[in-house]
Amino acid sequence: MIAGIDRRGLLRAFAFLVAVAGVAWGSLYLIFGERLAAIPPLGFAIVVVLSVIAYRWHRRDDVLRDTLLALMIPLPFALQLMLGGFAASGAVVMWSAMSVFGSLVLATARAAAFWLGIFAVEVTVAAILDPTIAHPNALPQPIVLGFFAANIVALAAIAFATIATFLLQRDRAMAALAREQERSERLLLNVLPEEIAPRLKAGESPIADAYEQATVLFADVVGFTVLSARLDPAEMVGLLNEVFSRFDTLAEKHGVEKIRTIGDNYMCVAGVPQRCDDHAPRAARLALDMRAFLDELRARGEERIDFRIGLNSGPCVGGVIGLHKFVFDIWGDPVNTASRMESTGVPGRIQVSDVTRDLLREQFELEPRGTIDVKGKGPMQTWFLLRERLARDTTEPTGAMARA
Repeated sequence: MIAGIDRRGLLRAFAFLVAVAGVAWGSLYLIFGERLAAIPPLGFAIVVVLSVIAYRWHRRDDVLRDTLLALMIPLPFALQLMLGGFAASGAVVMWSAMSVFGSLVLATARAAAFWLGIFAVEVTVAAILDPTIAHPNALPQPIVLGFFAANIVALAAIAFATIATFLLQRDRAMAALAREQERSERLLLNVLPEEIAPRLKAGESPIADAYEQATVLFADVVGFTVLSARLDPAEMVGLLNEVFSRFDTLAEKHGVEKIRTIGDNYMCVAGVPQRCDDHAPRAARLALDMRAFLDELRARGEERIDFRIGLNSGPCVGGVIGLHKFVFDIWGDPVNTASRMESTGVPGRIQVSDVTRDLLREQFELEPRGTIDVKGKGPMQTWFLLRERLARDTTEPTGAMARA
């Protein structure tokens, strides 16, 4: 069954339509003097009404549905026998086909196939018996022809109304499903890179790729513990949300993949999962724009927040972890070193490793910081990223340069 189809509503509508048809046909037979022939359709309508009333208590869809479908097979057949066969009854046995339409919409295709087989047997039996039971009835010939036409039209109309309602609900359900799928895909793209999400949807597992070169960026709020103690939670979250939302926009602008935020820490990478030769310049431009944004904040009076930013380059591994809450992450020594570049950095400045400096020296101005002791790495030569060179300026800077 298709999720979103209101089977219960369809069942009630179907019961109403066939009950109305039973009352209409029974009344017509009474009007034209066929009192015995009026019993099956009127009795059918009464049973349907009683079943609907009982349904209000037991709420069993299958009971009401199966009652309707089961009665639709024998009653038209019995009515045709009473009225004298195919010609005299206006082929009223065709009403048994409603069990096929009803089961197709209200149950399953397998159930519809079963009732179709029963209907075929019934019509065959009616055809075999027809020569022996044919007899005139009280209905005038024009009325018989009218019933023949009415049986065809009414049967087609009820079948059309039932199936059209089903198809309308199906289309609405499919549209709603498509919207949910689109929403799910957007949510998936919010937590996974665009290049990774289709692979996960296709069932690939595990997802793990080696990247020969990438540049990792870490940015961390200076004095976050003290700051969080001074601000109420809503103000703290609002401030971080403003900053990190701008960082997200800048990362997208420069083609850098955001990996995660943890508390006051922001991590992203260039060259993963989309490989590129200019991963270091991309990350450097992002870092400079981050610093420029923080300068904007301070220019408008926001002095409570400052960042240390660190960059490092090298080979790493990227992949998806988790079973229910998927996370794309990267691992490798360059990632750890990038974190150390941030943690040993200076507030308001961008510290880069010697490796990253070699990748940036042609396009960017850097200032040597000197040798610092890095946990787990020992003494390392590091640099401060200052600015991007002008296109005409390709000379190597010498000496210390003031921060832009």
